[in-house]
Amino acid sequence: MQTIQARQAHTRLGLQRAGVPGNVWERAFLSLPLVTVLHRCTVIVRLNHRLGLNVLKEGGSAVDAAIAALLCTSLVNPQSMGIGGGSIFTIMDKNGKVKIISSRETAPKAFKADLLKECSARLMTGTQWIGVPGELRGYQEAHRLYGKLPWSRLFEPSIRLAREGIPLPPYLAKFLQMPILKEQLEKSTLCELFCKVNNTLKYPRLAATLDTIAQQGAEAFYTGTIARDLTEDIQAAGGSITLEDLASFKVREAEALTVPLGDYTMFIPPPPAGGVILSFILNIMKGGCFSLTPASIQGDQEVLTMHRYIEACKFANGQKKKIKDTQFNSGDVSYLMQEGFIKRIRAMITSDTTHEAGYYNVTPSLDRFGTTHVSVLAEDGSAVSVTSTINQIFGSMVYSPRTGIILNNELADFCGTSESIRTGEQPPSSMTPSILRSESKGRTIIIGGSGGSLITTAVAMSIMNHVWFGMNLDEAISAPVLFVDGTNKVNFEKQFNKTVKDTLMTFGHEAGNWPYFLNVVNAVSKKNSCIQATSDSRKLGRAAGY
Repeated sequence: MQTIQARQAHTRLGLQRAGVPGNVWERAFLSLPLVTVLHRCTVIVRLNHRLGLNVLKEGGSAVDAAIAALLCTSLVNPQSMGIGGGSIFTIMDKNGKVKIISSRETAPKAFKADLLKECSARLMTGTQWIGVPGELRGYQEAHRLYGKLPWSRLFEPSIRLAREGIPLPPYLAKFLQMPILKEQLEKSTLCELFCKVNNTLKYPRLAATLDTIAQQGAEAFYTGTIARDLTEDIQAAGGSITLEDLASFKVREAEALTVPLGDYTMFIPPPPAGGVILSFILNIMKGGCFSLTPASIQGDQEVLTMHRYIEACKFANGQKKKIKDTQFNSGDVSYLMQEGFIKRIRAMITSDTTHEAGYYNVTPSLDRFGTTHVSVLAEDGSAVSVTSTINQIFGSMVYSPRTGIILNNELADFCGTSESIRTGEQPPSSMTPSILRSESKGRTIIIGGSGGSLITTAVAMSIMNHVWFGMNLDEAISAPVLFVDGTNKVNFEKQFNKTVKDTLMTFGHEAGNWPYFLNVVNAVSKKNSCIQATSDSRKLGRAAGY
């Protein structure tokens, strides 16, 4: 039995068009002892096979399935990720060893000297924000180490979809109609791709690019004809990325950081990813008198638990500016995982009141949207948790007409955290693709999320719900959330318990007015021989499989 899970939507119409009756999917979902998840791209178009599952059924590895799913996602959710961006893989082999492969974008050799003075812009669009894309070098390295199927096989379905077209995804359609985004799109080179789209979305130039990469490998993007065409397009639009920038991009490999978490060990990516912030929040909540059980969210106790969680998130906000690329910064943030420091912070959390920003060492910062996440669990026990992004919605809003690639605006992530940028430096990130294991409980959890700044706390809340509050995976992920933004205001999802919310406000918390809860958590949970998988319904996610 194999499992692939990703942030995708299966509309009833999409299922019918694909020739898959809805009741068959429902029976499979409910009756299978091992619940699996399938990428929406394979049903939103009329294909006779299901992309992700076919990769696994053909003997592909968890990494093979993840790469195939990400390539398809770049067509369905081009506003969130693509080969013009970067990703972080957390990969567990069949023996339980966990490795991190980071292909997060880096600063190019040349960039605007005063770029960080432009950080106040609401949408940071334009070529000045483009980081050197690493996505394909990440795929290449992950496939080299863990792939089983031929590289070209992973590209074939997405190439066909890009050429033949897909029904306009409902979620993408919503973004295209947002006034602020629509106005920017009409001014940008992306207008060529999206301004006249009707019910079918085609990517002819991207199809040709993917075909070349499938046949020639990732080096076609970094040193071949695609590199030449891409850099010429970027430079024609006023950007500075060169052939040298692309050719010199290097993937970073590391052992995962291991974090004790009660009965679990959590494996997370190191800085500049957001793993240590996730660890910090969870370890505050699990220890001392805060120890969590299902009773922690019952009756009056729920208010106290949520208050403590808000306070933990506020302290986490105060630490985010210290998360930097360790290859360029000497600051050690390992203290965030040390019990002594966590115990001190826990003692600073008062049970009936909140405090001013200075109490948490918070400097107000801008929040981000974006990213996508895929989780995969394979039959042999190997697993992948991978998050990919072009940063904000539609990235830099720069489109390469020769290659069909949408470029990231990853350099915007230096805003509010850095006083300078150096060539080759990776910006800090909220991405936290994680794997949790408990030998005593016989359980493995593969989890991660999308939503930019909302990722870390949304994943934390889902883990708390599932591991400590006793919710099943569907309940844990779909439960209404709260989000403490970069100004320490507390934003509540519409469905959040009003009584709890109103009581929390009496503690002195300041309510925010967050318009879109784009946090999406995707996870697979395996306990002994039973597996449950969930794709967040906030973006029309759904689970399926064999």
